[in-house]
Amino acid sequence: MSVPSMPGTGDHTIKNPVLPGFHPDPSICRAGGDYYLACSSFEYFPGVPLFHSRDLVHWTQIGNVLERPSQLRLPRDAPSSGGIYAPTLRHHDDRFWLITTNVNDGGHLLVTATDPAGPWSDPVRLPGVPGIDPDLAWDDEGNCWCTYAGVEQVRIDPRTGQSFGPPRRLWSGTNGAKAPEAPHLYRIGGYWYLLIAEGGTERCHGVSIARGRTPNGPFEPCPDNPILTHRGTDHPIQNTGHADLVQAPDGSWWMVLLGVRPGGGTPGWHVLGRETFLAPVSWVDGWPVVGELSLVLPAPPWPLRPGAVAPVRDDFDLGEPAPCWISPRRRPAEHCTTNERTGWLTLRALGKSLDDPDVMFVGRRQQHLSCRVRTLIDPAEGSGGLAVRLDEQHHYAIEAASGEVRVLVRIGPLHTVVASRPVPDGPLILGLHVAAVQAVNEARTGPDTLSLGFEEPDGTFVELATLDGRYLSTEVAGGFTGRVMGMYASAGTVHFDWFDYEPAPGPRP
Repeated sequence: MSVPSMPGTGDHTIKNPVLPGFHPDPSICRAGGDYYLACSSFEYFPGVPLFHSRDLVHWTQIGNVLERPSQLRLPRDAPSSGGIYAPTLRHHDDRFWLITTNVNDGGHLLVTATDPAGPWSDPVRLPGVPGIDPDLAWDDEGNCWCTYAGVEQVRIDPRTGQSFGPPRRLWSGTNGAKAPEAPHLYRIGGYWYLLIAEGGTERCHGVSIARGRTPNGPFEPCPDNPILTHRGTDHPIQNTGHADLVQAPDGSWWMVLLGVRPGGGTPGWHVLGRETFLAPVSWVDGWPVVGELSLVLPAPPWPLRPGAVAPVRDDFDLGEPAPCWISPRRRPAEHCTTNERTGWLTLRALGKSLDDPDVMFVGRRQQHLSCRVRTLIDPAEGSGGLAVRLDEQHHYAIEAASGEVRVLVRIGPLHTVVASRPVPDGPLILGLHVAAVQAVNEARTGPDTLSLGFEEPDGTFVELATLDGRYLSTEVAGGFTGRVMGMYASAGTVHFDWFDYEPAPGPRP
């Protein structure tokens, strides 16, 4: 099973985002002709999805960096939007280095690998380094500098986690903007450049930069800061920030960053989470200038592999779930397996519902504004179904038990069954159709609708309920994640023969 990316359109343009769906806080590095990119994963296990590309446009997930319980501990009381924050990925001394923060288990951790597809090492802890959003940079003398949100810096030994001396404040952005974070430090030409995000990760987010002659400064700010922001505009890409720079083999420079695509009326709701976008960068008078950032861009000056986004289907024929499948906090093998019934995914209930932090849920990120999701469930030994989840208090589901299907809704304190229908015993196809709005008729129009139901034996879709999508948005629920769609068990044992995710026509790419 592969995760669909947004491909070139075939007419010398590319579509943004290049990693659609819940892929925030991108960090990128290049090794030869290969690019690698990592993102935040928050409360989900396995953690830190890792992607590979040879053209900066088409990305393939090759694994997850934190895929073992020894690497990633997420306690039951870890809140949604807790867990793993803001990795930095670097290639240095023929090794790949990734540093990130587990805000619910000891703070910063650092792992390494010779092959980015893994395995990655068990983590080295950095108890002397506070904060979040850690960065790694090495100077010509071999010193390793860890810079983090604030913006502060300390020298560390990346192999042991030892820090040397007290943290030193470097530069905290421009004009008193809040939340200076996501620092990345680079040696480019005769300067060290310090790239940060500021303004908060909502509509006022932006990217600013400063430079100095040493990795510890002093740093002078760019006179044109912020070098990227869409605050105060009606641009279709908003919340732009948390960027990282990379140089291509031809010498050109590029920026990856997070952004969102709000839909509907006022104030605009984004439902897929913060996504990874690509923008070109040029240099003028020793400062980076960010080029066009839009939903459609001119293609880079090198060949792009062709192809349309194909439907994604998983028949669960592998010995373990594919890398795109994630679960809240943990996924014990005895409760999630593809080995019990050949060609089926078997889930055994932990928590009693999607409201429970221990729910046995296995999902993948929603990556398209309009899509159709289907799965074949055998609920003979329990109950479970198909759900779209934002967190424990915001989710919709179509659930099957012996002889019945029902639509469940959780919106904050409201938890209710909105529809039910008797069905014959035996396996059943459950469906979820997401349709983005075509036009905003008035200010309170939501971003999309979600229709939940099941299929008759002749393939007819029986819609039990159509729900407003705004209640599964970040603007309603809060937090830092996006929608995740998948299968769950609420009682006993349930089996799933296949899962199909198909992008559907919509008003925007």
